[in-house]
Amino acid sequence: MFEFHGDRKRYFDIQVENTKKYVIPFIARQIDLTKANRILEIGCGEAGVLKAFTDLGCTGVGVELEEIRLVNARLWMEDELKSGKVSFLSKDIYKVDATTEFSSKFDVIILKDVIEHIHDQPKLIAWMKTFLNPGGVIFFGFPPWQMPFGGHQQVMKNKYLSKLPYFHLLPFGLYEWVLKISGENVPEFAEIKQTKISIERFEKIVKSTGYSVVQMEHYLLNPIYEYKFGWKARKQFNLIRHLWYVRNYLTTCVYYLIKPVDNN
Repeated sequence: MFEFHGDRKRYFDIQVENTKKYVIPFIARQIDLTKANRILEIGCGEAGVLKAFTDLGCTGVGVELEEIRLVNARLWMEDELKSGKVSFLSKDIYKVDATTEFSSKFDVIILKDVIEHIHDQPKLIAWMKTFLNPGGVIFFGFPPWQMPFGGHQQVMKNKYLSKLPYFHLLPFGLYEWVLKISGENVPEFAEIKQTKISIERFEKIVKSTGYSVVQMEHYLLNPIYEYKFGWKARKQFNLIRHLWYVRNYLTTCVYYLIKPVDNN
């Protein structure tokens, strides 16, 4: 486990910095991020990503299943809460009543390192149209399942498994057995294997649910590696980016910006 996974305030600060340096410039190529913008983050955690947007003057809403993580979010964004620049919902996104619990629609919806944890991904992606403003966009950042650490083994307690690439690609039964004998949280990591998502599957869902990709970026070296290893982010080689399926094994992170085809 990396140091900042245990130090949640450090992780919050890293998310703020990473978002300002990489995510916001990526989105800003397509949408003018002014203080009039409303931002929704699904799976916001401690809300470091939202903090970067509220620092720009945007208004943020964060939805997070784990209440314990929102305790920290409310502490570290106390000023924004008092001024009404941010609000939080501790809830399963599928149980949110968008018509009553969101005061209005959003210009940008963020899912950063979240879609790979979501059950029934087509259902969620299709549903998000209902609370997106005209001209609004949805940002996704996620690690393709087949990439070296696509099973999130870097957060495992076992010092050997946490550094072992690709072992999450083992057959399901064998994978669960390895997790069990190593003392890991079997349900947590088995769930990630069940909700896995590849680049091809994501793009297929986007198209089938009535969206178009307006922008994408594939990374050979994930921007977050700057904080994990001191490695500078590096975009994927153009040739590899176009090699279907193979690219999943060599791409550590992808950014996508999508919008409904009928939402101009």
